[in-house]
Amino acid sequence: MPLKLYKRSGGSIWHYRGTVAGRRIRGSTETEDKTRAQRIAAEREKREWTRHLDGPGSTLTFADAAIAYRQSGKSTRFLERIEDHWKDTLVASITDQAVKRAAIKLYPNAGAATRNRQVIVPTQAVINHCADEEWCPRLRVKRFKVVSKIKQPATLDWVNAFVANSSAHLGALCMFMFGTGARIGEAVSLTWADVDLHARTALIRQTKIGEERLAHLPPQLLAAIANIPSNRKPDDPVFQYLHRENVRQVWDAAVKRAGIAKLSPHSCRHGFATTMLHAGVDVKTVAKMGGWKDVATLVKTYAHAMGDRTVTNVIFGTNLAQPETGKAASS
Repeated sequence: MPLKLYKRSGGSIWHYRGTVAGRRIRGSTETEDKTRAQRIAAEREKREWTRHLDGPGSTLTFADAAIAYRQSGKSTRFLERIEDHWKDTLVASITDQAVKRAAIKLYPNAGAATRNRQVIVPTQAVINHCADEEWCPRLRVKRFKVVSKIKQPATLDWVNAFVANSSAHLGALCMFMFGTGARIGEAVSLTWADVDLHARTALIRQTKIGEERLAHLPPQLLAAIANIPSNRKPDDPVFQYLHRENVRQVWDAAVKRAGIAKLSPHSCRHGFATTMLHAGVDVKTVAKMGGWKDVATLVKTYAHAMGDRTVTNVIFGTNLAQPETGKAASS
């Protein structure tokens, strides 16, 4: 039977219900205007017939696609903002160029990497999840070109200077990222329930890849965390910051007091990888200890970080510390 309008007892909003193309349909029009409600119900009925005749992809909206994506247990990082942008846009009408325009609109002042990571990747993931269910075609979007920059990693000397010029919890936060490779978001999310001081471990929830890892706490880091003034309630954040944005201002102030290079919190993660690689730890172990899922990404980002061009001396068996005179060896 076609969709019929009705009001719930004591309510003023029109709802609809009925059977269309063999499917039981019900919902709210979210309006008190009966004429508008009739039009909304008619449009819903039309969509159901289109879906029945042309397949589910013909009426699939991004909102519906996102619900299915969430229900599958996929990562929802950056999803809310793009859901608000696309809303009930038909997936069939979302093209690669439309996604790139959305990225520019949502992040007008951001760089290419941010637009790729926070708009293109999640939008494509939602749609391609539905494609795997055979509800719609797959979407391919060409990424914005990212200009690679050599990133300056934090060093142990830099970290020690930072710690000496910051509060106990801010200094411990810096040392934690440097000592475990944790991202800033992962570090501020750490609670006392995640820390076992006796076992010298911390459970890090890796939001970027949707996994967890148990990190070892070296002695200096263990002492720094143990010395944070706190009641240590299980749900309390260890480093006393509720969000990564709360760190920015106090971080920059500590850097200024220390008179050291202005590095971001993420430079500590870079420092973890660089220091481990320079110490001769194999790349696979570094990736595992620091929570990199893709070893190739680790190599691409950090393999160049040694900086000292004289490292190529080892090819001829020359020590790194040996000065180069520029003169030919005597015969």
